[in-house]
Amino acid sequence: MTETGEKHPDLALLRKQVVEIIAERTLYDESHLLPDSHFEADLGIDSVILESILASLQERFGIGRLNGEVATLRELVDAVAAELGREDGAAWADGPDTVLSALVSAALRQTQYRRDQLGLDSHLERDLGIDSVILTSVVAEVAQTFGAPETVPGTGEATTLRELADLLSAAWSHSEPPTAASAPERGTARHEDRPVPQAGEERQAPPSSAEDGWDSRSMKDFVEQRDPDLFAKARSFGAYRRGREEDRLYWYGMPLHSRCENRAVIFDELAGRKREFLMFASNNYLGLANHPKVIEAVCDATRSYGATHTGSRFIGGTNMLHKELERRLAAFKQRPACIVYPGGYAANLGSISALVKSYDTLVVDKLNHMSIVDGAKLSGGSRRIYQHNDMADLERVLRRGADSPGGTLIVADGVFSMHGDICDLPGIVRLAKAYGARVMIDDAHATGVLGARGSGTTEHFNLKGEVDLELGTMSKALAGMGGFVVGDEEVVEYLRYYSNSYVFAANIPAGVAAGLIAAIDVMEAEPERVKRLWTNIGALRARLLEAGFDLENSESAILPIRIGDERQAMEMGRAVRARGLYCQTVVFPGVPLGDARLRVSVTCEHTPEDLELAAEIFLDAARETGVRRAGR
Repeated sequence: MTETGEKHPDLALLRKQVVEIIAERTLYDESHLLPDSHFEADLGIDSVILESILASLQERFGIGRLNGEVATLRELVDAVAAELGREDGAAWADGPDTVLSALVSAALRQTQYRRDQLGLDSHLERDLGIDSVILTSVVAEVAQTFGAPETVPGTGEATTLRELADLLSAAWSHSEPPTAASAPERGTARHEDRPVPQAGEERQAPPSSAEDGWDSRSMKDFVEQRDPDLFAKARSFGAYRRGREEDRLYWYGMPLHSRCENRAVIFDELAGRKREFLMFASNNYLGLANHPKVIEAVCDATRSYGATHTGSRFIGGTNMLHKELERRLAAFKQRPACIVYPGGYAANLGSISALVKSYDTLVVDKLNHMSIVDGAKLSGGSRRIYQHNDMADLERVLRRGADSPGGTLIVADGVFSMHGDICDLPGIVRLAKAYGARVMIDDAHATGVLGARGSGTTEHFNLKGEVDLELGTMSKALAGMGGFVVGDEEVVEYLRYYSNSYVFAANIPAGVAAGLIAAIDVMEAEPERVKRLWTNIGALRARLLEAGFDLENSESAILPIRIGDERQAMEMGRAVRARGLYCQTVVFPGVPLGDARLRVSVTCEHTPEDLELAAEIFLDAARETGVRRAGR
């Protein structure tokens, strides 16, 4: 039996080809892709990346849709083999010899090409841009694999990978090449590239429609559409989007024509008119965006310093108000130092990619915000995912990576933006200390909400100073724009020099900085705003639970009305808006398929009458759409 447990040696070749595709999509070295590595917990492969891998496998092997529930490499290989429908591997065992296979794998790593871009007979320089420097690295890697000399006369004369393989095989002929079953775990190349489908051929599954004409596709169906025309996916999605808008199910991006308070005037682009709505889609948790002192500070500073500046913080873009804002945020969070970024997304991208490198590990909660996911991708480090708020799973992940040579950073949302629950910070801190990891908490939806002063998750758990880095956005409760990270001064100053999203980007305008300083002043002078917010949260939460809605484990200003089915969630969202309430309908990619919901945001500006009317609207809409029985 081979290492993967397959009885037929050709299945080892199948596994090599599957590994090759995963490596292309994740940029992992193939030595990390072990048979029983868990895609999420060990490799950080989330549902979006897995979907890309499955699409590549379907295209490569010409098979039907694979089950996205596979959790390990072994299960994925078994699923592909089952789809191929035969054990002898004849349908796919067309790999070249092991030297060429190793060359292809090395070239993939050195160039970051996809396998379908790396033609075996493509000219190395003209077609592939593989110069002598890259070629030397490729040959050295393959030589190390086979324990052969790195210097082989005439390698510079080879013009294709196939010619190079023949040359190296001849030079190393005194050594017995590895067999398919015993070869090192490198990707196996194909002897012949599959022909590229013609435009429109087998690229997009037709809409799956019910008897009533419902298009059952979701946004997930357009992520991996393949076509020689790069914009083909945009046209396909455009037709789908227009259908959703015609059915009044997509209302995203409707423009405000008023201040965003407990009620707001929005231009309904589908109906072609302005309408006033009860506003439950705002992150203005403490109502500071409309506070007179905040607005006055923005106006005064803009008159004094102009609308904006024209450089990064390092080159002409630092105003005295930026320095003061960083000082005030550090004091508010009770940490030594602060760095302000152009946005919260930029803060996650910049801080994670500056601290975590290819030899380090990022450990993340499965439900973290997409900015953390993208920061992990940009860092190049190993990303490992633990199940949501599951401390036993987090410990398993940390234990498995305890021998990794680099450092480890655990990152979690303080309040999870689509679920409203709070991270288990005491558990995270305890495990981080036990395994020598650092911790960063994203307080985007916790700042202004959690803790008596509204300073966030660490205050809520009485763990000030126990978390290495606290990150936040200023576009929510703080009523401005930008993001920030607070922590020890040495770490903050390192970020200031190594965060590309800080160094190479213009910062927030001086007027915005002044408004943020004023917002902090109001928060500290009027702590009753946080108390009023929690009174409102409790009141609406109690009414929705009484009506039988599933609010999951929400403990914040975000109340998710979980529905599950995407169609039913969109139809309920339409019914809610028809009754004059505006909230967010969240479907893929905001949440996984089958986890659709309405996302309700509560603020301190909502009146008791607003909350009672909102509860009645949700219940009426649920009855209309079948989410709740008529008698409830």
